[in-house]
Amino acid sequence: MASFQKRGKTWQYTVSNKGNTPFRKSGFTTKKAAQIAAAEVEASLSKGIIMNAKPLPFDEYFEEWYKLYKKNVTKSTLEHYKYTLVAIRTYFGNKHIQDIKRRDYQEFLNVYGSTRARETVEKVHTHIRSCVLDAVEESIIRIDFTRKSVLTGSVPAKKPSEKHLHFEESEKLLKEIYKRLDLGLGYYILLLGLTSGMRFGEMVGLTRKDFDFDNQLINIEKTWGYLPKMCDGFGPTKNEQSVRVIKMDKKTMDTFEKLFDTTPTNLHRLVFFSAQSKYKVISNGNANKLLRGLLKDLGITDTITVHGLRHTHASVLLYKKTSIYYIAERLGHKDIQTTLKDYSHLIKELREEDEQTTINTFRNMVV
Repeated sequence: MASFQKRGKTWQYTVSNKGNTPFRKSGFTTKKAAQIAAAEVEASLSKGIIMNAKPLPFDEYFEEWYKLYKKNVTKSTLEHYKYTLVAIRTYFGNKHIQDIKRRDYQEFLNVYGSTRARETVEKVHTHIRSCVLDAVEESIIRIDFTRKSVLTGSVPAKKPSEKHLHFEESEKLLKEIYKRLDLGLGYYILLLGLTSGMRFGEMVGLTRKDFDFDNQLINIEKTWGYLPKMCDGFGPTKNEQSVRVIKMDKKTMDTFEKLFDTTPTNLHRLVFFSAQSKYKVISNGNANKLLRGLLKDLGITDTITVHGLRHTHASVLLYKKTSIYYIAERLGHKDIQTTLKDYSHLIKELREEDEQTTINTFRNMVV
């Protein structure tokens, strides 16, 4: 049975808990509000759901949660969870997770999204939602307060057209890269980025043994830390699906075979080793600078980074009607939904072409 006490101008309920610490909560403006809340707790207890009576600060619970369940993520991914923790502490302070309502959480998303891109808000929301669902599972809270949240974001995200080059531009870029290979190793990483679709960390993590020239294959099973927030030296791939073997075109493979035959190796046999670099590989900054200069010389107005070569690779494959399933596998995406989301704008364009092809096919059958 629940009991109710008036404490100053507010009401408190107390619900017995079969010999354990009773559930108490105060701050209700009316006795009726306290009775409704107490009834919900009693209903949960009657169903065998043992609620956690100890108030838990949301930031502390989130920190304990990601340190327990996210032990095997990369150093870079771990940093993203830390950013989410900062966001929680900044907005919620020491507020208990049991006291957060859907309205409170939506207001947090609105405030957080007022100065950030929607993609950033979505990532933070994904982290928090996973944590909250586990809190529900552990009976720390009864309701998922992140459910049906509306994601916001005021800073325009980078347009899809700014993330990749069109087919004609990529063709022009590839031809020019081949002309400049004698100018330095940086052009080789641009070549590989465009023809393989690999992530930068995967490329700088390649060693000579990862190249199978007889079968034109590249084995991708590790990365190399090229930023302070990343691992020192060799590290794991982004996810399990990122461990893969990809088939390459003969010209690209012949180019790297010649490179290996004509240049000395190094201690780790890294393909993109740079003795002058802090992290002993070609830096992402220098590679981006090289690419910007190359695009400028070609009169290509779209400005992309080396990561944009990965998007360009996928876009070229989509343009050539390559299966979305193969593209997801080749890029090492966690699942096909990631691919569909990243390239939805291109898939929509291709769908319109497919629609017209379908119409023309049946029209021409009766002509």
